[in-house]
Amino acid sequence: MASVLLNKPSAESRTVQDRGVLRVVLVGTAQERERLRAKLPASVSVAAESATVSEARALEFDADALLTPHTRQPAERLDEPLTPREIEVLNLLAEGLANKAIAARLGISDQTVKFHVSSICGKLPARNRTDAVRRAIRRGIIAV
Repeated sequence: MASVLLNKPSAESRTVQDRGVLRVVLVGTAQERERLRAKLPASVSVAAESATVSEARALEFDADALLTPHTRQPAERLDEPLTPREIEVLNLLAEGLANKAIAARLGISDQTVKFHVSSICGKLPARNRTDAVRRAIRRGIIAV
């Protein structure tokens, strides 16, 4: 998985839709950039490469994003692991779905979804559903 840092579009830059391809700057060590390049779909073009994000931002290339290798930190062990259903709910939360939409998708009541969200927040420990998604992504429980 890779992290993407979006550049601010310049007035003269054409949109991805105009070009038909997403132009990126690969950031990282030579080995990391090679791994990133191997995973790129045909719709993504490499505009430039750089060892650091600050160097990449200083480049004068017309690119849509900076693509960096994803670095996972060792996940803290949860006192109580999430159930498969809680992980399903968490993935749907990450998609931005409301409780009623999650309930419809899973064929459960919205009260049950609220129960799952509360349980997820307690286990992660998160302040709210957005914080739960953020913590789950950082721990590698879900990917977006």
